Amino acid sequence: MRSTEEMLRLITDTAERDENVRAAVLSGSRADISRPTDVYQDYDVAFLVGDLTPYFNNPCYIERTFGKALIMQLPDLNDNPSLTVETAERFAYLTIFEDGVRLDLTFTTLMPDWGNEPIKVLFDREGHLEDNPDNECYMVKRPTQAEFSACCNEFWWCLNNVAKGLKREEIPYAKSMFELTLRPQLNKIVEWYIGSISDFSVSTGKLGKYFKRYLPDSIYYKYLRTYTTSDPARIWSSLINTCKLFSDLARIVAQDLGLEYNSKEEDGARLYMMNVKGGIYEQ
Repeated sequence: MRSTEEMLRLITDTAERDENVRAAVLSGSRADISRPTDVYQDYDVAFLVGDLTPYFNNPCYIERTFGKALIMQLPDLNDNPSLTVETAERFAYLTIFEDGVRLDLTFTTLMPDWGNEPIKVLFDREGHLEDNPDNECYMVKRPTQAEFSACCNEFWWCLNNVAKGLKREEIPYAKSMFELTLRPQLNKIVEWYIGSISDFSVSTGKLGKYFKRYLPDSIYYKYLRTYTTSDPARIWSSLINTCKLFSDLARIVAQDLGLEYNSKEEDGARLYMMNVKGGIYEQ
């Protein structure tokens, strides 16, 4: 696999040699100096160009410049198959090469809005851009009362759909509802818990990928137990464990951050879940 130095030099040299490229900017995890690095990190790069034509729907350019691809995705065409170079303002190639390097390269005629995202300027023909090594945008944010209450309400409300799906043994539906509605709210509570014990100074990563790094081992183990197989009995057990974990962490977060927790909606949702599990409403 090509080293970081080799790839950044190749990207920078490519931009410098092409008079149509005004600037090349690295963003994402590789621009964040606080992130640990490994060989699986993507290179998220934007080329600011004057004319999009040479790069639009031209995979040969990517392979000729950066190497043979194992697999490639053209997200702009996937999202809009009728897209043309006349109507496009950007065009991206997501590529994994034979040596395992992944490069997400976007050609754009407009200045991207990186917001507070960390960026590193690799090349700037006009000298107008500046690095932004700050990773504050990735850190867990302290919730407001409204955000906290909405998260808890969504979790306890959506519990009914998972319970009904399990009772009917509609396993694909039940597991999907769990992952699509309960999991995101559970993850928020976990993030806020991590924020509360770290003074909101860390990032938990996309989809909780850094939970293991910041959670106490006992809580991380409980979190892992929220994942299940397809067996209905084990899903029921996991669901009950999930409710307990959510409740415990939500109450800790509320206490630590001075928020109010609505225990009545939890009591009602858990009673309904157990009544559905026990077939009470069928009698």
